[in-house]
Amino acid sequence: MMTDEGRVSLRRILERFTASEAEIDAQELRRESAECGGIPAQQCSRGQLVSVAGRLRTVVYTPRTNLPTLEADLYDGSDVVTLVWLGRRHIAGIEPGRHLTARGRVAVRDDRKVIYNPYYELDLPK
Repeated sequence: MMTDEGRVSLRRILERFTASEAEIDAQELRRESAECGGIPAQQCSRGQLVSVAGRLRTVVYTPRTNLPTLEADLYDGSDVVTLVWLGRRHIAGIEPGRHLTARGRVAVRDDRKVIYNPYYELDLPK
């Protein structure tokens, strides 16, 4: 007869075998984010002061006539938060695939969660 603990571990093993690579990656990112003390991006709401941790998916420089911006999509396994640095063309270390923790106040722009000029800490490359 199997205990509840044995069933849970067997269920986790079966989920790992049947999950897609993207699902496994998302689970790993959620776990790493929780270890860093980050709030899941899915739970962030407008006006909230948050700390989110994850991996940068995209980094885009957007030239504007009066104020250039550098935008990066941070994915933590639950949702995406866009980090926007105003007046910046490039920041050393901000590149796709890099893991970081960002802190700031959440805004909403075009139904997307955004943090303007976040405080950030780059994680060591793995």
